[in-house]
Amino acid sequence: MRLWLKDSERRPDPLPARTDARKAYFAGTVAWLVAAAIVFSVRTELDAAGLGWWLWCTLIGLGLGLAGLAWVQFRRR
Repeated sequence: MRLWLKDSERRPDPLPARTDARKAYFAGTVAWLVAAAIVFSVRTELDAAGLGWWLWCTLIGLGLGLAGLAWVQFRRR
């Protein structure tokens, strides 16, 4: 087995694969939306425990997911 090939022996590199990341961004955004709904429903208990920032965390995640989804859609066109 050789670890190094001469340039004349190398096969050409394959073309980059085209992927559709919209489904992944959409699934992540939906997960943040579900998390935000759950945290919103128990926000009084979270505030009492000093964890009120969890709501902001989920809302920021939701906003970033929507921004990422918009960016992927923009790049696709």
